[in-house]
Amino acid sequence: QVQLVESGGGLVQAGGYLQLSCLASGRTFSAYNIGWFRQAPGKEREFVAGIGWNGASTYYADSAKGRFTISRDNARSTVYLQMNSLKPEDTDIYYCAAERVPYGLLDSGPTAYGYWGQGTQVTVSS
Repeated sequence: QVQLVESGGGLVQAGGYLQLSCLASGRTFSAYNIGWFRQAPGKEREFVAGIGWNGASTYYADSAKGRFTISRDNARSTVYLQMNSLKPEDTDIYYCAAERVPYGLLDSGPTAYGYWGQGTQVTVSS
């Protein structure tokens, strides 16, 4: 099992920034690709960004490119999502997730992820 806890969400004005953190415990964190997803009520969970188990690869949704940066510190069992130039449409609950299989290829599909945090709310006011 991998346990994940997100933090760093909050209320920010459009154009502002937030840094989300995802702290992991349990199985060897450094073996798992980690993704950030977001979901609004009544909508499907949407991939935002992902990072490979060793940090060598990253992948972003088009909506995040140029504004968000994902990084990880395996020594601290933490993945970060730096979000800049935030827009009202970025308002969502943000979740971090670990893929089911260690040392796999980075995947953007939610079904590839077997471990999820409880989410952190991000609200961007206009």
